[in-house]
Amino acid sequence: MYGRKVKLRFIFILSILAIIGLSVYLILKSLEENVVYFQSPSEIKNVAEFDKKKIRVGGMVKKNSVSMNSNEISFIITDFKNEINVIYTGAVPNLFEEGKGVVAEGFVKDRNFFLASKILAKHDENYMPPEVKAALKEK
Repeated sequence: MYGRKVKLRFIFILSILAIIGLSVYLILKSLEENVVYFQSPSEIKNVAEFDKKKIRVGGMVKKNSVSMNSNEISFIITDFKNEINVIYTGAVPNLFEEGKGVVAEGFVKDRNFFLASKILAKHDENYMPPEVKAALKEK
């Protein structure tokens, strides 16, 4: 019914679409594994069971809660409803200070303790992450 040329074009187009579809699927699948979601201290308090996945905790650094010993820093992240203690080993960003917004990436040990592997404070002192702003407005 169709000529050989039409069948070859059809097969070529189907092959290209299959390759594009497979590529998009693989890209989205790899991104899914690397996505780390932001949570507030209140959300962590309400979690029934903790898994071993890396998460991000965001909020404000509580005033008078920062203590440093050699290369380790401990502080409290608060959303003004609940708090979580954070311990981080390494250098903190220059913009990290008490009373400012911060996002810590790492692992939850229990409802009150968070072991951070990365501190994200790469913004100026007027910026507040949208999630933190929304959590503060709920208060």
